[in-house]
Amino acid sequence: MASSMNLDSIGDWTRTHYTSQVTPELDSQEVTLFGWVQDVRDLGGIRFIILQDREGTIQLTIPKKRVLPEVLTKSDLLQKRFSFGVKGNVKKTTMTSRGIEVIPAAIKIFNVATEQLPIDITGKTPALIEARLDARPLDLTQEQSLATFKVQHTALEAIRSFLFKKDFLEVHTPRIIASATEGGAELFSVDYFGQKAYLAQSPQLYKEELTLSFERVFEVGPFFRAEESHTRRHLSEFTSIDIEAAFANATDVMALLEQVINHVCTVVKEKCANELTLLKHNLEVPTIPFKRLTYDQVLEDLKQHDVTIPWGEDIPTEAFRVLGEIYPYFYFITDWPTHAKAFYIKPREDKPEVSEGFDLMHSYIELVSGGTRISQKEQLIQRLQEKGLNPESFKCHLQAYDYGMPPHAGWGMGLERLTMILTDNKNIREVTLYPRDRVRLTP
Repeated sequence: MASSMNLDSIGDWTRTHYTSQVTPELDSQEVTLFGWVQDVRDLGGIRFIILQDREGTIQLTIPKKRVLPEVLTKSDLLQKRFSFGVKGNVKKTTMTSRGIEVIPAAIKIFNVATEQLPIDITGKTPALIEARLDARPLDLTQEQSLATFKVQHTALEAIRSFLFKKDFLEVHTPRIIASATEGGAELFSVDYFGQKAYLAQSPQLYKEELTLSFERVFEVGPFFRAEESHTRRHLSEFTSIDIEAAFANATDVMALLEQVINHVCTVVKEKCANELTLLKHNLEVPTIPFKRLTYDQVLEDLKQHDVTIPWGEDIPTEAFRVLGEIYPYFYFITDWPTHAKAFYIKPREDKPEVSEGFDLMHSYIELVSGGTRISQKEQLIQRLQEKGLNPESFKCHLQAYDYGMPPHAGWGMGLERLTMILTDNKNIREVTLYPRDRVRLTP
């Protein structure tokens, strides 16, 4: 049927409304809608077609004996996921949840879809996430997926506008780099015209250098880590929101961070009420300041719950889950051991074995990592050597410290992990358009 069907062009049709904009106040008015068939129900003398666009759904009601013959003929052909347009009149009704329906006066069919869709787009029959990811373009048409990414869009818009108001300049740093940003083996190598290069793990060194000129910068963009971990919160390609501020320390950027989180939650709760309802999530706006726990206090709290971690060790996932039960909200962990943090994190002057680094947690999920950066060249070289890194590999970065590097601090936040918190999703792949991890490279 699909191959023999004469498909329509859009011609002079222009959308007048999205489905969400059609309200009972438009009773008797003509509207033009574009979208896809979500469902078709035929009850003999009457046919119902659910049109879906990015804003939601609306019912088209076709009384077979009262519509034009060409409208009935076109409606006979419609199947799930056909893309089409409709011109029709809005009608108040008590028979739909929205109190409206549209009676078509004309239908255009733009394209067809296979009769056997790989997943149920209505959501009535849930599919496993791997099957959904294999059919990701189709999966993203489901209402819950649309709601998730509208929340993500709103959150990112809120972050950007907030940082603009705080005098931050948005920047864009390289993704192809000559050496590791932070050291370590979690790097993807690429052939760069016969020379070995790497995909950037973060914008860390570049954003530090930019404090020499722009003072306050932020970046939103993709970064890459060859994570061997295959968990519900790890990705190989992720979106990071990074800030760096000159003439600031960890305390300053922690205060900024909690303001950002409070603002984002406030905006999402206000602007995405329908989406949060669809996701069945009651988003709470956190009060600030957030609780601050030192690394030592965390170890003591865990010890009281029969989890012992030697001082200086990183905190494993299982221990974080216990900590998340004790503190099921946003909280900072401060005063990490210096050797456990990256080379650019500044040791405390009064206690060098402890750093001015911090993490922002939400329950057991690490959302943000940041701190005061080292601004003295000699100290940075020393820390590189302590971490087993060759200062010669960081020659270009160290050169910037000859030009009056200011005291500076910053942080990096994972957009996908933030979206998990905002939408109450438990798997990071749910909040990533096309996830990349250790086992998935397609679609």
